[in-house]
This record gives sequence, structure tokens and C-alpha cells, in this order.
Amino acid sequence: METRKVQLSGGTTFTVSLPKTWATEHGISSGSVLYLHPDDDGTLLVEAGTERSDDDRTVRLDVTGYRTAMVRQAVTSMYLVGIDKLVIVDRNGHDDARLEAALDLCAELSGLELMETSDRTLVFQNIVDPSSISIRKTVLRMKLVVLSMHRDAVRAVTDGDVALASRVVARDNEVDKLFCLVSRQFQRALDDLQTVDALDTTRSALFEYFHTARQFERIGDHATKMAGLVVEHDSDLTDVSLDEFTRLANTSRRIVERAADVVLSDVDVTTAFDILSDVAELEAAADDLDKQLYQHENATAAFAFGLLLDSVRRTASYGRNIAEMGIQQAIRREETEMVAPRDG
Repeated sequence: METRKVQLSGGTTFTVSLPKTWATEHGISSGSVLYLHPDDDGTLLVEAGTERSDDDRTVRLDVTGYRTAMVRQAVTSMYLVGIDKLVIVDRNGHDDARLEAALDLCAELSGLELMETSDRTLVFQNIVDPSSISIRKTVLRMKLVVLSMHRDAVRAVTDGDVALASRVVARDNEVDKLFCLVSRQFQRALDDLQTVDALDTTRSALFEYFHTARQFERIGDHATKMAGLVVEHDSDLTDVSLDEFTRLANTSRRIVERAADVVLSDVDVTTAFDILSDVAELEAAADDLDKQLYQHENATAAFAFGLLLDSVRRTASYGRNIAEMGIQQAIRREETEMVAPRDG
């Protein structure tokens, strides 16, 4: 680390000299343009170079010999790291399966369009301007979707409703699509400070949103898992008592909802401390219920019920992760007087 003294120039302008070695390494000389990024935490980031052009975010990838699944993964990875234009070339030509996979990707990834197709070339373009997307609103949308999925999954379990369970499974793609959008914006912001400016937020806030979205994505996976168990083991689940499961599952969902409010809606941080105790209580109750399965006569039903309980535990655990982020958020922002957690 180097230190510099602030100088007053012309009676009105503050100036600071740049480290000579750093300036030389980045080709900075008299007349060079630097980009300054002030942050709420008191830091001022200095970025050398010019604004990025479209060519800076264009990748050409030769996928000759790649299986279709590998191409899907490559396109998804490029999307997530913030590439705007991706040219996929196969010297042997793209088959129908490859083209179908490309169209599926455009449906699964927000803003991705297939702009050009030929025998050997596929051109993907992201058409969404980062500044037009509110990350906070996207995460709030994820919250609504996963809580709805979880509520329906629990009802499908208790009612044995296979049709409702199937609808829950189908909604998992919606959660994944939203999470990919948040991940893309977060990853791009790590690489490009100008993206942070365009999003009109801070790096710490972006991390909070990304972390919370990651928990929502996992909660959505467990709602899908519970719904899938209804589809696969509907008849077996009628052989176990579901009352306590329903109570614990509903409690886990309320934990997630309250934790999300701390991070996304500025609810008092004492709620986050309460959640930590609530999760511990739920886990103890789930363990007790799990032990009762050891003596169950129907091993298949006990196995399926154990998987349901695992999803309940994990859902509450992800809620705890969000609550812990809320506590960290309060510390960083110094907006809330820290209060000791309650006993128990």
C-alpha cells in the first residue's frame, strides 16, 4: 500500500499524485483519461483505460467435436460471466439437435437471443442493457416464486396432489432463469466497475443480493425435490403421519420469508437473531421426528418421509444463511444498534 497527501491546486481543486510504477505499467501519461468510482464505504477506485467496446465482450468459440451437452454448458458459462456476443463455430456443421438446444438456451437465459444461424455458425447476442435491470427487484421476484413453490409443494405432500406437484416441478426453470440473470450481473460487476455504476448500486449490495438469490435457488430446488417425491411416492406417503411434517415445513417457509425481509426490506435486525434460534428449534424437532421413522414398518415410506424432512431442514438452513447475511449487512451499514440474541 502507498500513501499520498492531498494537495490543493488553484485554491479550489484537490489533487493526488499517482504511483509512478502503476502509471507506467498501465500506459498512463499526461492527458490520459482515468475513471473514478466513489463508493459509499469511503473508497475511491481508480480505473485505467477506456470504456469497453462491444468487441471486448465478444467471444468466438470453435466447438468442432463437442457434444451438444458440452456446447450448452459453454454457452451458459459465457452468459454467466457477462459475454454479450458469442459466435459458436463447428467446422463439421451444426445438426438439428444443436439448433434445438440453442433455442432452448434462449428460453432459459434472460436476454439471450439467437441472432444468426448457418450450417457452421450460431451467433448468440445478449440484448438486455444491464442498467435496465434492477437486481433487487429480480431477487424479490425469486423470493415470491420460491415461497409459492414451497407452499404448493407442502400442500401437494399433505393432499397427495400429483398434478399440483408436477406444476411445482415445472416452475423450477423459472427460478433458475432468474438466478442466472442475477449471477450474470454479479459476475460482470466483479470484472467491470462501469457495470456497478450502470446498476446504480454498490459492490457490497450486489454481493448481498447474489448470496440471497443463491439461497432462494437452493430453496426452489428443495421445493422441487419435495414435489418430485409426491410424484414418485404418492402411495407410500399415505402410510405416514404428515401433521408434524406440515407444521415444520410451514415454519421453515416462514423462516425464509422473515429472513428475506431483513435483507431486502430493511426489517429490524433483531428478527435475524430470532431466526437463528427458530432454526435450531426446528432442527431439533426434525431430528426427533426422524428418529421415530426407525421403527416404521414401511421402509419405503420411511425413506421418502426422511427425504422430505431433509428438505425441510435444508430450507430452514438456507433461511438462516439469509438471516446471517442480514446481520452482516446491519454491521456494515451501521444502521442498527446490535442487540444480543435471545437465550435458547
